[in-house]
Amino acid sequence: MGNVCGISVKVPTKRIRVVHVVLDLQAGGLERMVADLLSRLNPAKFEVHLLALRYLGRHAVGLTSCCGLHVAPPMTRWTMIWPRSLAAELQRLAPDIVHTHSGVWYKTALAARMSGIPHLLHTDHGRHFPDPLASRVVDNMASRWTTTVVAVSEPLSQHLARKVVAYPGRIRTITNGIDTTLFTPGPPDRPLLKRLGVPDGHPVVGSLGRFDPIKGYDVVLQAFAELRRSLQGKADPFLVLAGEGPEGGRLQELTMALGLADRVLFPGWIDKATDLYRSFDVFVLGSRSEGTSMSLLESMSCGVCPVVTDVGGNATVLGETLRHRLVPPDDPSALAEGLKGALQYPESCWDDGAMARARVLSSFSMSKMVDQYEALYNQMVPVLPGGVDGEQQINNVQR
Repeated sequence: MGNVCGISVKVPTKRIRVVHVVLDLQAGGLERMVADLLSRLNPAKFEVHLLALRYLGRHAVGLTSCCGLHVAPPMTRWTMIWPRSLAAELQRLAPDIVHTHSGVWYKTALAARMSGIPHLLHTDHGRHFPDPLASRVVDNMASRWTTTVVAVSEPLSQHLARKVVAYPGRIRTITNGIDTTLFTPGPPDRPLLKRLGVPDGHPVVGSLGRFDPIKGYDVVLQAFAELRRSLQGKADPFLVLAGEGPEGGRLQELTMALGLADRVLFPGWIDKATDLYRSFDVFVLGSRSEGTSMSLLESMSCGVCPVVTDVGGNATVLGETLRHRLVPPDDPSALAEGLKGALQYPESCWDDGAMARARVLSSFSMSKMVDQYEALYNQMVPVLPGGVDGEQQINNVQR
């Protein structure tokens, strides 16, 4: 507090202005993670903005109370060479830190460099597998203009150091975190299951995510077909694949070709994911590559037993106590066996669900992730510029 003309006033302090740059916040784990981070950064210390290069998307709903929302002006095909309009937008926002996320790294790094913005932070949420040479070359150039590169898992950090980032000493690992007070265990949502078309008494294997080749939902479908053949009518599970993405049509065609139309459900995007996770007996992930999967963390936080491929950060998320629920990638037979083991021994499945919840509580909380990003911002901008903020404003008041 300060005193002006005998009146106590709150002295404003300079906050670190951070602009997050994304393609959009429509769907997927990256988008949920960014929305969660934006809504939880300390408003007393950070002035937060979101700049979307395409459009805002569903996860931006409700963010106006905690950050400024902006959509970049239309860009020409020369953006990768001369992102003039993006540079002008960054100059207008005048951030202390530009924080990019996967999909916008190079062009934003170049625009920030053109704008004279000194601090660029990039979070890599996961790479394609195999990682194309062209992508690695472009991102290597972007890394040279980047103050700090964050990987969301240790395996991803190692890959970036070996193959992508020019200066590996700039890499940090901050694993994703989730709101464990929102994603909590609870009874299955019977009305939801009924609406989806799952009769009572049938176990449910499920997943939620973006329908993209890297997520391996085609492998999940092939594994589920093998699972049903091996069960020979026993248990008779349903498979629920919630989400959306470019592979949606192809996955539905594959479902028909495998003769699974009456047992595989595609409900689209479901906003109340907690109710969906609680209705799963087993959460399945067939990814060919991963950073740190948000849907895996969310389902585990809801106490659901995971059966997932051993790629990227999945092994770290499961930890030693759940390592037996990992299966090799791109192997439908191994995934089918993993699902069969979980369904045939429900008591063990329930126990592993409880261990999954404990694992997330101990290592993947939202507060831990936010604290690490805030500490990184403070490290990047340790001494804030002066000016009319703070005590200097008080001293300059004419009495």
